[in-house]
Amino acid sequence: MAPKPKRSEPKAGAAAKPSAEAERATAKAVSHLIDERIRSLGGWRAETLAKVRRLIHEADPDIMEECKWIKPSNPLGVPVWSRAGIVCTGEAYKQVVKVTFARGASLADPRGLFNSSLDGNTRRAIDIREGEVLDAEAFKALIQAAVAENLRAGARDKKAPMNRSNP
Repeated sequence: MAPKPKRSEPKAGAAAKPSAEAERATAKAVSHLIDERIRSLGGWRAETLAKVRRLIHEADPDIMEECKWIKPSNPLGVPVWSRAGIVCTGEAYKQVVKVTFARGASLADPRGLFNSSLDGNTRRAIDIREGEVLDAEAFKALIQAAVAENLRAGARDKKAPMNRSNP
């Protein structure tokens, strides 16, 4: 009789990978938080953020939703869409719904959707004001380009040798 293969124990301090069921439950809870955030806005800002959310998922069905930066002054947090890193965030202010692309400065924007945060070296944003119409196809192209940039950056990071200095 052959010996039973040994099961390796996880390393001390290693986090166990959540089950697929747990991941679905977490995603559903986050989705409800974003639903609640949108409902709490009401009016044109709710409609705009809901449309942005729908277009993001149309552009990349594998994108993940998160709520980050939850604090007492913002108990529902900021909706964040990620795949291989943050793609964009969605925030609502009195005059605008702002969609900020984490790596926006590295993206081509042939239709000129970026109209805010243009001075930095990393981020770019789209401010959508009441009554403005977002170019859906150009927006989805930006989402797809942002995901592709995140995937490229992740691949570059994995290929780069570790920089270890000798003590």
